[in-house]
Amino acid sequence: MGRPRVYVVALAAEERKRLRDVSQKGHSGARVIRRAQTLLLADEGYENKEIARVLGVSSETVNRTNKRCVNEGLDSALHERPRPGHGRKLSGRDEAQLIALACSDPPEGRTRWSLRLLAGRLVELGIAEDVSYQTVRRTLKKTRSNRG
Repeated sequence: MGRPRVYVVALAAEERKRLRDVSQKGHSGARVIRRAQTLLLADEGYENKEIARVLGVSSETVNRTNKRCVNEGLDSALHERPRPGHGRKLSGRDEAQLIALACSDPPEGRTRWSLRLLAGRLVELGIAEDVSYQTVRRTLKKTRSNRG
């Protein structure tokens, strides 16, 4: 196995200014700031090992960031690609209906709604095809709804 390919980052003046703004203003996430710092140091001619030591990351991380900048552009190097996974069980409209249901009177014979009752009622009403009580819990927690 040979040496890994070294990607030479050459930034335009406006890209350099943008990266300085990202790294100095601190309004972005830590990963974006670290990637901006990586690209700025690479543009100044520092080697991957030096950049990795200064920023406290692995040299492979530096190489990967530089590679994405060279091959895919600055935005791709700064921001992560969307990660695969399942979609949301409830849309915004479905969540609103869940909250309205949770704020309504509970079924007869009950003093309040349980998470499982809410999940079952969502399926009964056709709001959701299949939803677990944990999804109901996360949604109500996110919205700070009080079920009782």
